[in-house]
Amino acid sequence: MVMSTSDLVIDVQGITKRFGGRTVVNNIPMQVRRGEIYGFLGPNGSGKTTFLRMLCGLLTPDAGSGRCLGYDIRRESGEIKKNVGYMTQRFSFYEDLTIEENLDFVAQIYGVPQRKTAVDKSLERLGLTARRRQLAGTLSGGWKQRLALAACLIHEPRLLLLDEPTAGVDPKARRDFWEEIHQLAAAGLTVLITTHYMDEAERCHRLAYIAYGNLLARGSVEEVVQAAGLTTWEVTGPDLPALAEKIRGQPGVEQVVAFGMTLHISGRDAGKLRESLNPWMTDAYQWQPIESGLEHVFISLMETARDNFS
Repeated sequence: MVMSTSDLVIDVQGITKRFGGRTVVNNIPMQVRRGEIYGFLGPNGSGKTTFLRMLCGLLTPDAGSGRCLGYDIRRESGEIKKNVGYMTQRFSFYEDLTIEENLDFVAQIYGVPQRKTAVDKSLERLGLTARRRQLAGTLSGGWKQRLALAACLIHEPRLLLLDEPTAGVDPKARRDFWEEIHQLAAAGLTVLITTHYMDEAERCHRLAYIAYGNLLARGSVEEVVQAAGLTTWEVTGPDLPALAEKIRGQPGVEQVVAFGMTLHISGRDAGKLRESLNPWMTDAYQWQPIESGLEHVFISLMETARDNFS
């Protein structure tokens, strides 16, 4: 589907960055609509953080062009910074200041008018009011995450860039965080989020997957899974670890992964995969074809990607 330029918060093409002769982001395009939650996935070192930093003006691309929030990413990075909330991978606030003091400091940096009102609103929105005088250094991972998100939102940005924001927090904190993100998107805020969690990727409206700086897939979850062309079989039965060892390395078999009391066997050549599995399709095991999931797809993409570390 062709998107109207007026609907695009991010519209960039050919974004490239090199460090010391190594290309860490290679000719990446991206289009993100207003109010969309866009997932940006890839293994560690794939170039996701570098790409985010180029979008918000912290790094200058070596090649490529485009606009973020209507501003040219090369010539108007200062305007972009004013309108973006950027949540880094690491907690980057003052641990010897209270939650309230940290938010007030961030509000001062952005020149937020009526600062006290803005801080109070931010505390209330993220459920931090009762803890406003707690030192940031004493917070658990989930509460630090809330403080970081509150700080990102205090200047009312139009775009959130979230770099692995849920790493190291418990499942409930992750779920609460995503509920908040969906409410913000419903109100018109655009979110670009990096994550390693497949359940989080499935919560995104659309996503892109990069490895070693190269774009390998993009689209909705359904589009990405369909484009991968993987066939997956699920098997149950006795001594599955032994069966897995026998199947690995057979023609057409790309993945053999334990899922609880089952094995999932995947490959892109359905005919060759079935032929290799036939010898074990006996009464001793129960086999059934299942839909491939994002995890199957991304492992397959990773195994076909070429390392750019050279």
